[in-house]
Amino acid sequence: MRLSWNDIRARAAQFAADWAGEGYEKGETQPFYEEFFQLFGVKRRSVARFEAHVQKLDNRHGFIDLFWPGVLLVEHKSSGRDLTAAYGQAGEYFDALKEAERPRFILVSDFQTFELYDLDERESVAFELKELPAHIDKFGFILGIQKRTFKDQDPVNEQAAELVGRLHDALEDSGYVGEDLERFLVRLVFCLFADDTGVFEPRSIFLDLLETRTSADGADLGGWLTKLFEVLDTPEVRRSRHLDEDLAAFPYINGDLFKGATRIPDFDAKMREALIDASRFDWSPISPAIFGSLFQSVMNRDERRRHGAHYTSEKNILKVIGPLFLDELRADFERLKKLRTSRAAKLQEFQDKLSALRFIDPACGCGNFLVIAYRELRRLELEVLQEIFNDSEQLVLDVSALSKVDVDQFAGIEIGEFAARIAETAMWMMDHIMNSRLSLAFGKSYVRIPLRKSPVIVHADALACNWEDVLPPEKCTHVLGNPPFVGHAWRDAGQQAGMHRVWGRDGQVNRLDYVSCWFKLAVQYAQQNRAIRIGFVSTNSICQGEQAAILWPPLLAMGARICFAHRTFEWMSEARGKAAVHCIIVGLDFAAGGDCQMYDYEHVRGDPHLVLVPQINSYLVAGAQIYIPPRSRPPAGFRKLFQGSKPADGARLKNDKGKYVTTSNLILGEEDRLAVLAREPELAKWLRPYVGGQELISGERRWCLWLKGAQPKDLQDSQELAERLERVRNGRRKSPTASVREFAVTPWLFTQDRQPSTDYLAVPEVSSETREYIPICYVDAHIIGSNKLLILPEAELWLMAMLMSAMHMGWMRTVAGRMKSDYSYSPNVYNSFPWPVFTPANQAKLEASAQAVLDARANHPEETLATLYDPDLMPSDLRAAHKANDRLVDSLYARRGFRTERERVEHLFSMFQRNSAPLAPTTSTGRNRRREVKVSATEKTG
Repeated sequence: MRLSWNDIRARAAQFAADWAGEGYEKGETQPFYEEFFQLFGVKRRSVARFEAHVQKLDNRHGFIDLFWPGVLLVEHKSSGRDLTAAYGQAGEYFDALKEAERPRFILVSDFQTFELYDLDERESVAFELKELPAHIDKFGFILGIQKRTFKDQDPVNEQAAELVGRLHDALEDSGYVGEDLERFLVRLVFCLFADDTGVFEPRSIFLDLLETRTSADGADLGGWLTKLFEVLDTPEVRRSRHLDEDLAAFPYINGDLFKGATRIPDFDAKMREALIDASRFDWSPISPAIFGSLFQSVMNRDERRRHGAHYTSEKNILKVIGPLFLDELRADFERLKKLRTSRAAKLQEFQDKLSALRFIDPACGCGNFLVIAYRELRRLELEVLQEIFNDSEQLVLDVSALSKVDVDQFAGIEIGEFAARIAETAMWMMDHIMNSRLSLAFGKSYVRIPLRKSPVIVHADALACNWEDVLPPEKCTHVLGNPPFVGHAWRDAGQQAGMHRVWGRDGQVNRLDYVSCWFKLAVQYAQQNRAIRIGFVSTNSICQGEQAAILWPPLLAMGARICFAHRTFEWMSEARGKAAVHCIIVGLDFAAGGDCQMYDYEHVRGDPHLVLVPQINSYLVAGAQIYIPPRSRPPAGFRKLFQGSKPADGARLKNDKGKYVTTSNLILGEEDRLAVLAREPELAKWLRPYVGGQELISGERRWCLWLKGAQPKDLQDSQELAERLERVRNGRRKSPTASVREFAVTPWLFTQDRQPSTDYLAVPEVSSETREYIPICYVDAHIIGSNKLLILPEAELWLMAMLMSAMHMGWMRTVAGRMKSDYSYSPNVYNSFPWPVFTPANQAKLEASAQAVLDARANHPEETLATLYDPDLMPSDLRAAHKANDRLVDSLYARRGFRTERERVEHLFSMFQRNSAPLAPTTSTGRNRRREVKVSATEKTG
């Protein structure tokens, strides 16, 4: 029978009367707590133990009077003893416990006085035994009812996932796999959670069933679970009168969670013990939002080793739902709280508004976004109810009639069936948690069991199904989520088919990232209800480079506008060895005007600050809509930037395993070079360093056979060259490109020879997104620049100062393309860059500034550019030189400079829109000292 708070208070009053005047610690402590737990219908032995041994930090031994690992530690004294000293003793025990066992609550008592400490909330309460009925709700954690402050990185989530992982492995090793295993584990996780949070009452009845009714060898465990799942799916009125009394104690759950029979595994003793271990664990602190993704990861043993590989932090989810709907609702609530007339009626209307909201996440995964959005909506509703019913006399109302916000306001589409079921279960778990908070606030027990409403989570491909069938657009208010990030070069066949379904095959749409499909479908979905607001997390590439000009024109033509945006920030994963991703958040609506919210970051790892702007364009820059067209030429008077040389020297050969691989013949690694020279030392004169972006930055070495100018006799006398050139010739003949086939007659030459005859400034084509500056370096003319390097011959120092400035880096980050998530620099970044007006005086200052950077690099001759430009390792003198250069370049555009990258880019866009022609630069001032620090053919690159 489920106990109400009134039942528990009545029991507490009788308990206080029975124990009034008692006070002998040794003889009465254990009976005292046996009866105390019975107030809540909980068997003490199922959750806590007496006289738990602990070795203190000073190596002395002690015994905790009552210990519930992870939940409660009790230090009990005889009547009249000093409870301050008792709390100090409890603290010594707490410090000596393992991290996973340290409890949230500490209770010290002398029979007649209680002091309860909540270590998580940093709250405490003290009262006398006769006052226990008035304070009994403070012990709601015994029923699993408590305040919860969930933490993204709380180790309890990982501990729970590991326990389920062990169970999963034991089941899988027994041959129990596939959909049955997935469904079985989802049901078990709900039971584990329900057993500790008040869904099942009394607490721990599931653990009791496992420990006391199943055999130690596990042979009958499958049968008990089969029957239990059937009972959980059967209303009490329809159950057999002869049902086992332990099974009859479980409530009817409904909600389709336990609907339908599934194959149950055969357990052995090891598997039974794994399930019991998971059940002994305290599941009450588990965050459904975080655990959903962690739980999914248990299905893959390799993924589980990288804890947190999938989950999205609550902090980042709130960055979406805040500006999407929550901030505005909270502002409305604060305004209503200040009303002097019709306040209660207006608040009730506001609650009705909350219950009318409808959400869909069309790539919901394990439901993280839906769960957090639901939690925040219920939190807000609870605050509204507390404002409406702030008269204590009304707190005896039927709590079940108060809440109007429910899980059926939320819908999702998920391509993975297992993830979809987890999302559904996580929503029910969060629903129960929020009902518990409602119970605490209004002093009445409220458990929404059986489940009468369900979230609409559809297992389907969002790019192939009709969203209207999941949630009609006329009912929807918000579309949100974190669709998958896949660049155009990395899509599989199924994803490519999805792109074609959404975008067709015409034009350049195939260059778009996969996430763009959700943006288009969401805007199309909202055409039938323009009150819908949309908020998606995305790779920042959709608002950069060529993608910005491909994606946004059709969406904006349908009436959408970017109403809020988080500019690039680091989307961290807590997974060990898992790289962070640089992301953006884009919010869309169909409003005709009003301020837009721009969340800007001074650093990708920092916190944002909000700026209100009239308009946000496709590059997430405040200002009019504008697109940067491709430009093949630089402005008049500027040197041309171009790609380096390309050999096209590959040949397909069979390896030792019979598989075809492409081998290079004109390009050699360091080991290959040494082997060639050992065979034919005279080839040294034809070997030249070959540097691309990776080699320039990392300091690694590659070499090339640069045979330009070689005579026929040079080629004929070398067996090494003859064999290599024959492979080049054959490879080029088989090329699908006509221009490459033409070069088959001259296999000793590069198909694209762009090597300058002078020293040149080299810009890596691809560079890590983590770097504040792309490493740019002067390179000796003897070094052959590859097609992965951008070359600017005879570049003066003032031009280097401009290209490595924060001003140019901000432009690059906005208009460049991406290779995966890394910067992909192109000539268009350089050609389209709005240059300032140059004078001989400011060019001289720029030359000195660039030289200061080169001098700072020279102070660290053993370091590569990779180390020098690592954001965490950059030497202080080099950083100072760059910052000084940034300030100088900024001053050429605006006397006061700029505070953030956003301000720099907005200024550059304004210049670009005005089509201001730059003043052609003057000739060099002659103060160029760079030759002292340039990269030479024999020096280590970097």
